[in-house]
Amino acid sequence: MALRLIADFDLEKDVLPWLRVQQAASAAAGARGGGPGVLENNYECLRVLNVEQNRNIIYTYKDNKGNVFFGLYDYQTKQNEHLYTFEKDLQVVSCSVNREKTLLATSLVQAAKEGRSNELQPGSKCLTLLVEIHPINNVKVLKAVDSYIWVQFLYPHVESRPQRENHLLLLSEEKYIEQFHIQVVQEDGNRVVIKNSGHLPRERIAEDFVWAQWDMSEQRLYYIDLKKSRSVLKCIQFYADEHFNLMFEAPLDISLSDSGFKLVNFGYSHLQDQEELSEHLTLCVFTNHTGSLCVCYCPNFDSWEQITYSVFYFHKGHSKTFTTTLGSVDSRVTKGITFLNLDYYVAVYLPGHFFHLLNIQHPDLICHSLFLTENSEVIDMLPHSPLQSLSGSLVLDSCSGKLYRAFLNQSYLLEFLWNSRLDCERMALLHCVLSCGQDPRRLEAKIIQWISENISACHSFDLIQEFIIASSYWSIYPETSNMDKLLPYSSLLTWDTEIPGITLVTEEIPLPLMKVHSFKGYWEKLNSNLEYVKYSKPHLHYNNSMVRREWHNLISEEKTGKRRSTVYVRNILDNAIKVISNLEAKNLEPRLTPLFQEEDNHQQLLIGLMVSELRDHLLRHLQGVEKKKIEQMVLDYVSKLLDLICQILEASWRKHNLHPWALHFNRQASAAEFAVFHIMTRILEATNTLFLPLPPGFHTLHVILGVRCLPLHNLLHYIDHGVLLLTEAAVTRLMKDLDNTEKNEKLKFSIIMRLPPLTGQKICRLWDHPVSSNIISRNHVKRLLQNYNKQPWSSVMDKSSFSVEFLPLNYFIHILTDIESSNPALYAFEGHDNVDAKFVEEAALKHTAMLLGL
Repeated sequence: MALRLIADFDLEKDVLPWLRVQQAASAAAGARGGGPGVLENNYECLRVLNVEQNRNIIYTYKDNKGNVFFGLYDYQTKQNEHLYTFEKDLQVVSCSVNREKTLLATSLVQAAKEGRSNELQPGSKCLTLLVEIHPINNVKVLKAVDSYIWVQFLYPHVESRPQRENHLLLLSEEKYIEQFHIQVVQEDGNRVVIKNSGHLPRERIAEDFVWAQWDMSEQRLYYIDLKKSRSVLKCIQFYADEHFNLMFEAPLDISLSDSGFKLVNFGYSHLQDQEELSEHLTLCVFTNHTGSLCVCYCPNFDSWEQITYSVFYFHKGHSKTFTTTLGSVDSRVTKGITFLNLDYYVAVYLPGHFFHLLNIQHPDLICHSLFLTENSEVIDMLPHSPLQSLSGSLVLDSCSGKLYRAFLNQSYLLEFLWNSRLDCERMALLHCVLSCGQDPRRLEAKIIQWISENISACHSFDLIQEFIIASSYWSIYPETSNMDKLLPYSSLLTWDTEIPGITLVTEEIPLPLMKVHSFKGYWEKLNSNLEYVKYSKPHLHYNNSMVRREWHNLISEEKTGKRRSTVYVRNILDNAIKVISNLEAKNLEPRLTPLFQEEDNHQQLLIGLMVSELRDHLLRHLQGVEKKKIEQMVLDYVSKLLDLICQILEASWRKHNLHPWALHFNRQASAAEFAVFHIMTRILEATNTLFLPLPPGFHTLHVILGVRCLPLHNLLHYIDHGVLLLTEAAVTRLMKDLDNTEKNEKLKFSIIMRLPPLTGQKICRLWDHPVSSNIISRNHVKRLLQNYNKQPWSSVMDKSSFSVEFLPLNYFIHILTDIESSNPALYAFEGHDNVDAKFVEEAALKHTAMLLGL
């Protein structure tokens, strides 16, 4: 299924066998002592109560007398231990244990049985206790009130030494939150007791709240209070040095009633399923290491026909409200909507109806999130029991007593990508799969295989473009924060196509007001995101527009011979050499395709310019990252772009089983070569739009395949429209490998006439043919006459030296001879090996006669 759930804990497998062993041992001990032994426990009441910050799991069960047992499963050692037994038939509301496992806090209520007297203190509905359990000793009553209480120990991020003071949160149904400070001392060896248990210091940290959520991993308390009927989300961060800070306040545009009350992740008791609590809203706060802050909200269902839910992307400054129609109106929704935190994604689903995988890093375009309706087989494979998302990727199924780590199932999503038919699904799945980050080389190979099979299947976006940009992004993204703001994530800037089954409304929202001025860790990243939303418009994503302009300037200068500073150009080419060396160092396998085997000056200029511009871009906007690291990231990023193009070409070459003779002109092109030529043309189209560099040698290979695969008129059409770029290496091979048949002469002449002048002059010297001799001669004469200053006849003419009586030709020859003799080194005739002297004479006479009208 799309979600991969790996069980880290299972009550039935990890606890129940241990309990039965303990029961058998107690029964045997009782039999030996002549007593009745231990009565059989009611394991049907075995359930999870809480998951602490260190992932230790507290559970409870009852014997047949109703006595309440508390146990703990140590996540690190995988061992169980008994914590405490409460010898009264009561129902547990909440329970928590401190890090050292010396104190246990619990709140209990009267078990719902007829004819039972109140076993709690008179007049109280809920009893909150603090118990010394190392060893079991005193029990202190913290609260005996007529309202429910929930308890939670704080876990400071210090494990090297035992804590002398413990801190306990108490949340009351009467809508206040208190913190107790509990000092402990050691007596008689290792015995731990509460100091001054008669008077425990406490403070009230929140009042009048209607909703609260505990983040056990990060030790954060989120809560909502109502100010003038306006919902305000607040967050308190608890620290190891015993203090806490109110970190932010954020207005929420949601409807809450001050009569409602809901807790999230404060234990898992039967009260969570009672009507008075479960009919209230579904609301969760999710964060991740990149500084994201999402609030997921679903109000009560007004009808069974459609469901509306909202996600507030505070780190992006907007919210999105989704409305989806439930296809099966007759099947009533018996389960609530589920929100799960999956790091870069949030999963929203209603079992049997829909599954929505929301991209929280890049939520702007709806096509980057995956939405599936009940018609998809994925829906039937989702867990149907309600899941509770804890911190990070931890998920608890309180019904079965299982604790999972939840991941996106890369293999299943990849398989689903192969079978998808909608462009929006293909786009979302491509990004989902790449974000998983498992074995990227193997993953890229599978995606390239899919692209080759579906090269023309997508109409809304270019598959090759999207793959190159997205895969390059994910290859560099984990290295430092803020890369999501600086590097392009997608080839698309807009998406106007509707997603079947869902409608969307996007609104700007007020940003959280940070209440502190010094930030570390997550809070520094969140604050950076908020600052970006405030001040960075337009967006700072890198693009190649500057590279495009500078590259065209350099090429124009090359054509006119007015190249700027040699040092500047050399630095750019050095950048390209570094990229190619970086790429070759990471790819040790021999290549099938003949790339990187020639000096492709134009592509090397483009590579070097991209390195230079991207490096400057990151240096401007990445504060606090050393220059050397940024330079390496740039080399890795540009290397990755080139490597992905090489991988696509290598896969196509391997798939069609091409051999080296595919590069010879004297063979007929095969269907395999046509297929590879088509792939190369699509790669060229994709990179040209984004102005991305290509591996040196790409254009040469493309031209060679084009000559083999295309008729002459199609070939020239491709050349004239810039689809095929004539390189000196390709044309040189063409001139040398093809003989001078009439067909080949026509091809060669057509190619030469389309070459830039300087390249054309070089190529003509390689072709032993009257046409090339004509071109060479005319170019030589043109070069001689470019700077000719006419001089008097008497100073340049000696009539006795000419035997030809055709005076215009005599005069012309004399001028050329004089220019050549004036500076032999400068005007030396090049390429004479392939010049037919008699032909040159005839050609000169012909052209002169034509000019004179003879």
